This record gives sequence, C-alpha cells and structure tokens, in this order.
Amino acid sequence: MSLHFTDEDFLEAWKELDKPQLEGGWEFFTETMGVKIYRLYDKETGLYEYKVFGVLATCTPELCADVYMDLPYRKQWDGYVKELHEKDYDGHSAIYWEVKYPFPLSNRDYVYVRERRDVDVDSRKIWVVLAKSSPQSPLPEKSGVQRVNDYKQTVAMESDGACGTKVFMNYFDNPGGNIPTWLVNWAAKSGVPAFLTDMQKACGNYSSYCQKNKK
Repeated sequence: MSLHFTDEDFLEAWKELDKPQLEGGWEFFTETMGVKIYRLYDKETGLYEYKVFGVLATCTPELCADVYMDLPYRKQWDGYVKELHEKDYDGHSAIYWEVKYPFPLSNRDYVYVRERRDVDVDSRKIWVVLAKSSPQSPLPEKSGVQRVNDYKQTVAMESDGACGTKVFMNYFDNPGGNIPTWLVNWAAKSGVPAFLTDMQKACGNYSSYCQKNKK
C-alpha cells in the first residue's frame, strides 16, 4: 500500500499516452526535437503547468524506467545535479535533490517522494513513475539555496511498437524567488527536450555503467 499515491493516481497517469487531455485551458507551447509541449496557466502562482509528449527512439521503456530511477547514475549524466540522494526520514523515505541554477540565481533544492509501478493494462505494459514534493520530510533548508515546496511530476512510458519508448510527462514546479520569465520559458522549451536527449544517451551507456559500478 502506497503512503503517497493511490491506485487511481497510477491508473490516470498513463491514459494520455493514448489521447492527450488538453481541455480546460491547455495551449500548445512549442515543439522541439520531436517533443511537443503544452502548458496551462496557473492563476494562483502566475506559473505554468506543462505536459510533454515525445519518443525516445533508441531505448526500451523498461531501460528508460531503470535509468530514470537510478539516482547515483543520474548524478553522472545530468549536469544540473549538485546533490541527489535518497534517505529515510522519520521512518519514510524521501529524496533530496539540489539543482544548479545559472549565476546570479540561487540554486534550488527539493525534498520529494516518488514511486514506480509497472502496470499491465489489457496486455499492454506501461511504466509509471509519480513524484511530488514532501515538505513534511524533516530536512533543514540550506543557507543560500531556495527550497521548492510545490513540485509534482508524472512520467508514463510504453513501447512505441519498434525499439523505442513513447513518453508522456506532466509536471509543475514553483521555483520561488524572482526568476525571469525568459529563464522559465527557456527551461521548458529547451531544458525538457535536452533532458530527454541526455536521458536517451544515458540509456545507451547504462549497461557499461552497471558493469563498472555494480557487483
């Protein structure tokens, strides 16, 4: 039984692989490197929530899910990671993640929980990872680093029918502080496709990483 996510959360997560749900104010934002991004304005924060649809052509969904979940490996291939590790806090596990921001902005850090499930739906196999911020995890804030307390991400992956992976991602992130609009837009427009490209490359190198680092 999950403490953080319901069965319904997982069932809902993969449906947009079949048909994007874009009613209620979602607008097309950009398409880069074969990745389509839509956004929804959040009146309360003045920020956008994003939905991302794309294909990683050279790696299987199971491999993508394994790479996505492997935090020590992420530190090697993701240049924006300053610190990333999973710990037990008061009997439940949470992840601490510090992200490098360009000067003169402060770095951001997150404390979040996540869960992966490999879901079987009508003889289809779908890999789902859910994550959300966990402000109740007792991890003190660092001086000079802005804590992000409002973060959520859904990732759903399945085979594209060939040797690649169809990916759906939904995320919202309130980084706090006075971040210029151009930087927020750049992160969504360039950062997300670049992340998927880097991840695809990381998938290709994963078996050699595992051989070197795991007994």
